[in-house]
Amino acid sequence: MSKDRITPYHFIKAKREGRRIVMVTAYEYTHAKLADDAGVDGVLVGDSLGMVILGYRSTLPVTFEDVAHHLRAVLAANPRALVVADLPFLTYEVSREEAVRNAGRYIKMGADAVKIEGGVEVVDKVEAMVKAGIPVMGHVGLNPQRFLVLGMRVRGKTAEDGSKLYEDAKALEEAGAFSLVIEFTTSEVAAEVTKALRIPTICIGAGPACDGQILVFHDLVGLNVSPPPFVRKYAEGYQLFLDALRRYAEDVRSGAFPEEKHYFRMAPEEHSKFLELLSKKGTRARGP
Repeated sequence: MSKDRITPYHFIKAKREGRRIVMVTAYEYTHAKLADDAGVDGVLVGDSLGMVILGYRSTLPVTFEDVAHHLRAVLAANPRALVVADLPFLTYEVSREEAVRNAGRYIKMGADAVKIEGGVEVVDKVEAMVKAGIPVMGHVGLNPQRFLVLGMRVRGKTAEDGSKLYEDAKALEEAGAFSLVIEFTTSEVAAEVTKALRIPTICIGAGPACDGQILVFHDLVGLNVSPPPFVRKYAEGYQLFLDALRRYAEDVRSGAFPEEKHYFRMAPEEHSKFLELLSKKGTRARGP
C-alpha cells in the first residue's frame, strides 16, 4: 500500500483505489515481524489470544493487560503495518468514559487503532472514541464476546439477520469507524455491506467480495490443529514443529546432540590450570 507506516487513512484510500487489504492476527514479536516482512497491511492483536495463546475456551476471560502484554511484543517488531489492539470484553461496554480511557491507553502504548465488537449498541462508544482522536475498527457478524447471547453461528442466514447486520455496519460507519471486520457471515450479506460502505470491510469467513481479508497467524500456518472451517492453511506448521521436536528429543537421548560445533572449549593450558585449582581445593570429582 505505502512505503511509509500504514495508517487508517491508507485503508480508506485502498478501498477507493480498489486494492485489497491484507491483515493478520498476531500476538508476539516474531510472528509480527514475519507478517510485516511478508508485506501485510495490518496486524491485529486480537483477544483471540485467550484461546490461541492462553488456552481459554472463549475470549471472555481476556483482560486489558493480557492484550497490552501482547501489544508490547508486537510493537517491539516496529512493524510498518497498521497495528490494531482489540478491546476485550467489559473494557468498553460500561460507559463512554471507560471506553475512551481504555482505548486511549492502547494508543498511548503505540497502537495505531483499536477494535470494538458490536453494532448499534456500541455506536455511542465508537463516537466518543473517534471524538477523542482514537481510530476505531468495528466488528460485526459473529461477535465472540457475545456468544453467550448470540451463539457461535454463521450470521446473515436469514433476511432479518442480514438486515440487522447491514444496519449495524451502516451505524458504525456513521459513528466514525474507519473500517469494519465482518466475521463468519454469509457472503451475500458481506457483499451488500461492502458495496454500501465508504469504509473498507475486512472479512474472516465472510466471502470474497470484501475489501480485505484477515486470518489468525496460527491458523494460516497450520499451528492450530483444529482451525475454523473458513481457514486455508498455507503450511503444516504443527507437524513441522512436532517433527523438529521429536528429532531433537531423539538426538539428545542418543547423544547425537550436541556436536563439537555446538559447544565451546577451554584452551588446553587453561584447562590444566583449572584442574589444578580444583585439586588444590579438594573439590575435583573422582571417576568411578
